[in-house]
Amino acid sequence: MKTMLLVLAAAGSMVMAGGVGAADAGADLAKAKGCLNCHAVAEKKVGPAYKDVAAKYKGNKDAAATLTAKLKDGKGHMKIAASDAELKTLVQWALSAK
Repeated sequence: MKTMLLVLAAAGSMVMAGGVGAADAGADLAKAKGCLNCHAVAEKKVGPAYKDVAAKYKGNKDAAATLTAKLKDGKGHMKIAASDAELKTLVQWALSAK
């Protein structure tokens, strides 16, 4: 029983650490791709704050696909030179902003 609890605790710690790493990866990628030149997490710059974007799309099951398409195709937002994986990371990070 103790072994099972230790395994579950270790697994939980790794999951939580992965979430922190994903947040760091999103922020680092946003900086590297120049997103932070026009956007900030909490306040409006040239573009909306990420917390406002997250609030706008909260509960929208198509939010990630919609935002990814805007970034990829340059419709309603400047086109971002990034791989699909990078776009996914950026959009997930933006939608998690508070």
